[in-house]
Amino acid sequence: MPSYDIGTIRERLAEWVEASRPYAASGRVASYIPELSKSPHNALGVSLLHASGESATAGDCGKKFTMQSISKVFTLILALMDNGEEEVFRKVGMEPTGDNFNSMLKLELVRPGIPFNPMINAGAITISSLIRGSSPEEVYGRILDFLRVLAGNRQLSCDEAVYRSESETGNLNRSIAYFLKQNGVLSGNVEAVLDVYFRHCSIQADCADLARMGLVLACGGLDPLTGNRLIPRRYVQIAKTFMTTCGMYNASGEFAIQVGLPAKSGVSGGILALVPGQYGIGVFGPALNDKGNSQAGVHLLEVISRELDWSMF
Repeated sequence: MPSYDIGTIRERLAEWVEASRPYAASGRVASYIPELSKSPHNALGVSLLHASGESATAGDCGKKFTMQSISKVFTLILALMDNGEEEVFRKVGMEPTGDNFNSMLKLELVRPGIPFNPMINAGAITISSLIRGSSPEEVYGRILDFLRVLAGNRQLSCDEAVYRSESETGNLNRSIAYFLKQNGVLSGNVEAVLDVYFRHCSIQADCADLARMGLVLACGGLDPLTGNRLIPRRYVQIAKTFMTTCGMYNASGEFAIQVGLPAKSGVSGGILALVPGQYGIGVFGPALNDKGNSQAGVHLLEVISRELDWSMF
């Protein structure tokens, strides 16, 4: 894969953002979580962080947003670190579903009734139940601390308004969780597990935070800016594989063809992506397409990947 000078990328990045921004017009800001409907429809920003520590930013990259499903990548890693592969994948599968991220259809139709993967809501709720802690507060605190270390930002915190909005309107997620409990997949108190899930989805970040987290994944779990190993390489490999096959919901195949990078999106409009061994990337564009991914953000990543020849394939 060719290497491109960060200065060249800086020169072009603002141009690429402005070329992609109009695509937001055909998207819709998520409204099923009422607090997310307040997001600025036309916002679009990006931050790229190289393993050398050099960065490039453009657009509305300083705006904060909640991580939503992007957090699922890191709760999976933490659950693997707590339990190991065998225990985690006894509860959650490894395959794409082809269904919406909040579907519970296959839980009933396909045996043994475990969630297909950790990136859909059913899988992420189950993963939340596997993270160690004596209380929901302790479990959430461990997740938050983990993300703070990965982002190099001790100021990361939960957006309480979004958390309340998710908790008060999350009836479908409650249905999924109680179904999992009934089937013996989910252990522990259902409401306690859901509280952890709603809270880690509501952790607030910006594009630079996502780019720093993505860089750690790009470098196999080693933080190149500190020299510290934060995640075992094997667990990063697993997470990046899920990002490639399931990270963009049921548009993951199309994204692999058009962009060709491991990525994970969230319904707040965030996307975390990475160029293996080189870059972490954070994108924010809250207007979503019909698959729940940022309309302008996906287009921007297509442009960047094509212009810089970054596809892995």
